[in-house]
Amino acid sequence: MSIKHFSPESVSERRLEAVRQRLDGVTVAEAARRTGLSAPTVTAAWKAFCQGGWAAVPVRERGRRQGQAPRLTPLVQQALWRRLESPPPADEPGWTSAALAADVGAERGVALTRRSVEHWWEDEGLKISPWPLEQWGAERSSRGRWFRQTVAPVWQRLPRATQRWQGGARRVRHPQRPVYQLYFHGPRGRLWMRCLPHPPRADDYLLAFEALAQNGPAGLVFHGADLAASPEIQAWLAEQPEFYVFRLRGSE
Repeated sequence: MSIKHFSPESVSERRLEAVRQRLDGVTVAEAARRTGLSAPTVTAAWKAFCQGGWAAVPVRERGRRQGQAPRLTPLVQQALWRRLESPPPADEPGWTSAALAADVGAERGVALTRRSVEHWWEDEGLKISPWPLEQWGAERSSRGRWFRQTVAPVWQRLPRATQRWQGGARRVRHPQRPVYQLYFHGPRGRLWMRCLPHPPRADDYLLAFEALAQNGPAGLVFHGADLAASPEIQAWLAEQPEFYVFRLRGSE
């Protein structure tokens, strides 16, 4: 099967665009709608710009917010990394925060919650947001036309949220270890991930794709790797007439 391509804006580019919108007099709410960011994110980017110029606009949100759970112990964090680098649970494309909390909590004999794991994801730069695909469809732009002409017709044949996926592969800029991440967003933006100390190999992609495709027709908007460069992946896709892949090009 063929893989469709499109280049999205990165998260950092959308923050910069939100600041440009504010400079043009656009309200916070409207800038958030146009860029697909949350209003607090737009406000934070605008305040950073006002205080320090373009260089101060954050690339990504880091650190813990007020009221956030305390930092996990080093042993728990090591266990979380080990689990993320291992194959995910059967029939899952990656690890969810709930699965990590249950497995690592049982291993270490501590009470871990989904929220505490997600806070740790944020601290480690692993938390990534889904793209506002449906908003793109309303745009009068090249990506809007791409979504309407390429993705939307397939989405209409895949009406359930569990059939519509997006995800990608990226290298995480981590100060202490090499981290390559495979991530997938499913219903309601829920995040699955797996992390590796090396770029994902064909078997790593196929393990995740097989999990996504197991329950019937499914579509995946994918970013960050040239799947067409892998004969193994292409051979597998050719045997999956009801697994649709649309590739986005661009930086995170």
